[in-house]
Amino acid sequence: MTSFPTASASPAARIAILGLGAIGRKLLAGIQSSILPGVQVAALVRAGSAVATEAVPGVDIFTDTDALLQWRPDLVIECAGHEVVSAVVPHILQAGVDVILVSLGALGDASLRESLAAAARAGRARLINVSGAIGGLDALAAASGAGITSVRYTGRKPPQAWRGTPAEQVCDLDAIREATLLFEGSAADSARLYPKNANVTAAVALAGVGFEKTAVRMLADPTVTNNVHELEVEGDFGRFAIRLENSALPDNPRTSWLAALSIEAELRKYLALPRR
Repeated sequence: MTSFPTASASPAARIAILGLGAIGRKLLAGIQSSILPGVQVAALVRAGSAVATEAVPGVDIFTDTDALLQWRPDLVIECAGHEVVSAVVPHILQAGVDVILVSLGALGDASLRESLAAAARAGRARLINVSGAIGGLDALAAASGAGITSVRYTGRKPPQAWRGTPAEQVCDLDAIREATLLFEGSAADSARLYPKNANVTAAVALAGVGFEKTAVRMLADPTVTNNVHELEVEGDFGRFAIRLENSALPDNPRTSWLAALSIEAELRKYLALPRR
């Protein structure tokens, strides 16, 4: 696994968000209402997108990374997807700005992991991974010290939550009447084939035995109404299994609400703020 440099956190007076989709807007609302009311906030969005010309109250909107860096953010939170992780995040780290990373699935690319680590070292910045929609990562990381023989992750979502993914080429999502296997393989392959659904598997892989050795199964299951995450770990330490049933984010049925909440929790931790 790649290790990233660490440094002591300092209070962030200027926070930038990469992307103002469903998760980015949920985070923005949390920052402005309860986490740091009155803090200066900026957002980097895609040029030509609707939000690029939208007036977002209390937010400076940028479409260029250099312009955002000239705004001098103290902390950047990525909520924009894999392409932005590879195209934008290295420049921010090299500029010496800490980044909280949400799109962990991008780290399934080993070369990108290395380039991010190099950028963080060069800028003496931190790259901080959120836990996302899964729990038990602390136990998984601890178990690694005694040796792990297997890590198995199973993800279940209602069929319609798989819209817009390669699952539409695997089966007729409208015709599913029982749990149907969409993917079985390594976390590395799942990150490549299902990038919009890879953040949980990436978090598991990074905390445990890596992308190639983490086994992943993903199912479309009409018997569930929530996004279900199951993790089974075995090793010399013993065995543990957890199951989380997460409500979907109201504005995005493909994303667990807990994933959005985990970003707020990580931000509070970074800022050394008390829990709510």
